Amino acid sequence: MYDRSRLMELVKERALRFGDFTLASGKKSSYYLDGKQVTLSAEGLMQISYGLLDLLQDIDYDGFGGMSIGADPIVGGVLVAAATQGRQLQGFMVRKEAKGHGTQRFIEGPIQPGQKVVIVDDVVTTGGSALQAVDRVEEFGCKVVHAVGIVDRLQGGGEAFAAREIPFSALLTIRDFGIAPPQD
Repeated sequence: MYDRSRLMELVKERALRFGDFTLASGKKSSYYLDGKQVTLSAEGLMQISYGLLDLLQDIDYDGFGGMSIGADPIVGGVLVAAATQGRQLQGFMVRKEAKGHGTQRFIEGPIQPGQKVVIVDDVVTTGGSALQAVDRVEEFGCKVVHAVGIVDRLQGGGEAFAAREIPFSALLTIRDFGIAPPQD
């Protein structure tokens, strides 16, 4: 079901913008990838969800999640795609701040301490947001066995995961769109 070239078209048509931007990492950029323009479309989410399951087919994991709000649609899509393949998978969301009432948790969802999980982010620059999710999930007691992205901007995210001994892969990189990563 995953068609890499179609996902590239969707990202190029809907998510890739040129101009002067300041990224979440604080870095300046001449382009911006608005991943939600693809993850919040039916066709885009389907491509991403089946693509990620293909990418992770050799990884042993119980849970799939990431930092809310960017990862939320991806988590939902992957859970549905996994169910169509007969795969039992638990989703979770990581809050930026602990819930101020009730359980006061950073982690929402049915995962349990001791489980193996994958962290997802839509666009990876330095990996900061995903690594914050890694910290929260590890504090909760889970083992992060892999991190994935939809598009890797090739600006240090992969190296940041490697420094934490977390394997990382992405469906696409910025080079797939003819853009060379900046040399910092």
